Amino acid sequence: MLISSLGQGLLWAPLAIGVFITFRILDIPDLTTEGSFPFGAAVTVSLMVKGQSAIIATLVGFLAGCLAGFVTGILDTKLKIPSLLAGILTMTGLYSINMHIMGKSNVPLLNEKVLTEYLPMSFSLEMQTIILGIIVTGIVLILLYLMFKTRLGLSLMATGNNKNMSEANGINTDNMIIFGYMISNGMIALSGALIAQSNGYADIGMGIGTIVIGLASVLVGEIFLRGHSILIRLFAMVLGAIVYRLLLTVAMGLGFPADDLKILSAIILVIVICVPIVQNRIKTKRQLKKYLKQMEATNDDSTTSQAPAKSLLSRD
Repeated sequence: MLISSLGQGLLWAPLAIGVFITFRILDIPDLTTEGSFPFGAAVTVSLMVKGQSAIIATLVGFLAGCLAGFVTGILDTKLKIPSLLAGILTMTGLYSINMHIMGKSNVPLLNEKVLTEYLPMSFSLEMQTIILGIIVTGIVLILLYLMFKTRLGLSLMATGNNKNMSEANGINTDNMIIFGYMISNGMIALSGALIAQSNGYADIGMGIGTIVIGLASVLVGEIFLRGHSILIRLFAMVLGAIVYRLLLTVAMGLGFPADDLKILSAIILVIVICVPIVQNRIKTKRQLKKYLKQMEATNDDSTTSQAPAKSLLSRD
């Protein structure tokens, strides 16, 4: 169970990282996720069926996700459509595009060579999935870490922290937002390409609920790892994706049917959202009680010190 969750979690990690970029760094609720995820899968699988290698097809799937993010970014920044609506519009349009790319609702991979088959065949399928996930996730983490250390990455984070101040310092915030959309949806499409190869098919409905999976992974990761370093925050997203898949695997092992996977995802997200709120309330109550005790102790000390003075005044 743990090995299976580790492998699947690593394949879902780029999705969590992509959602993290828009949701946390840019502070934008981007619903393009549910369109770009199957978009990356559809492009990748269609190219592989036509004879393209899995490596090239996966890279093209990533670029396809970047293109989807570019469209959402243009709708948001240039046409001034609210970000939530812009994502919905792109997601809706991608449904038809995915159908045209695949030609039907489901395209299987039959004799095509997937990425795991480039690894030594002496490993089991689970180990091949884990190794592939480590390689891809490691490359993504290294490239993103280096990118966020550059002027471009710092400008992207500054735009998310304070857009008005960033503009005052000469940063083209519209371009930064578009760039953030592109990187985010590129990561999401990459995850879709990896999951499609792991499952052995691309399906038109495989993007349903991916935004919930991404948000749950982000929030779970932030519960276990907190830090200001961008590397720690990115690594937390990977850990969140693994733990989230483990929670789903445990739930399925307890006898829940596969049809309940989406509602289980929603329940986990609700729990993850509520846990920090409850923790903050408990922390606030404890601090308030501590403050009241300190005030009571201070009042007792002042009353004790005033007692001798009152007795002297009564004698006088």
